[in-house]
Amino acid sequence: MTTPFGRALCAMITPFTTSGALDLDGAQRLAAHLVAQGCDGLVLSGTTGESPTTTDAEKSALIAAVREAVADRASIVTGIGTPDTRHTVELAREAEKAGADGLLVVAPYYSRPPQDAIEAHFREIADASELPLMLYDIPNRTGIRVEPETILRLSAHPRIVAVKDCSYDFLAAQKVLARTDLAYYAGCDEHNLALYAVGGTGYVSTVANVIPDRLRAVLDAFDAGDTAQAARLQQQATPLIEAIMSAGLPGTVTTKALLNALALPAGPVRAPLRPADDKTTDVLLSLYQTLITT
Repeated sequence: MTTPFGRALCAMITPFTTSGALDLDGAQRLAAHLVAQGCDGLVLSGTTGESPTTTDAEKSALIAAVREAVADRASIVTGIGTPDTRHTVELAREAEKAGADGLLVVAPYYSRPPQDAIEAHFREIADASELPLMLYDIPNRTGIRVEPETILRLSAHPRIVAVKDCSYDFLAAQKVLARTDLAYYAGCDEHNLALYAVGGTGYVSTVANVIPDRLRAVLDAFDAGDTAQAARLQQQATPLIEAIMSAGLPGTVTTKALLNALALPAGPVRAPLRPADDKTTDVLLSLYQTLITT
């Protein structure tokens, strides 16, 4: 198994102040907490990190601040995906200067280019810096798949080393795993154990913002050969995973609601997202408390 960025990666939220400004102190405190609780990698400025509503300068500042907080105790992968190849190349170079270890690159959304254009987009970005790339396949948000055959061709590029899989196509993931050395990370928390069991590398998890130690324990139990315990731990976390990821609100909204309730750095979401209501927050907190007492 190749682990270019670690196994237990958190798709970290981006903390904001009450006025909506970037909270770098909060980001440092949250990053240090997550690493202390078992995360060996942090993914910044992804979907959960509200990347569409942060500026290029904020993305670079966030990388530098988190790098200072965690030093070499965890890898830092940063999301740079945009629908504009030139802009994405610029972000790749800025991320390298700011201290990132890797790049998370989503398919160019909205314009929905054909597969040969998607392939060319990824190759140009991979050639733009010395940082390794994690391809991000999330068609529910981009409107287009990174097809398995495209991933297979891209796997020959020396700096394309990993995939964050949010395709919900478990068969395709296994086909690529069987034919490449790419590191496959579950991007949907309900698949963390399932993908790991068939040769995946680990996860890039939204839910790890609130239960990093619990999710890490699933992988640790599996590695120790206690597959029954790994399954139990995954099942115990399922109600909270469902409430955070499948309750009709974006995972960023529910995660920030729970982090704020737990007095951990988070702050508000940026528009057009809106905060969770009190009832939703109470449900999340109840499920969290039930889980940590089991």
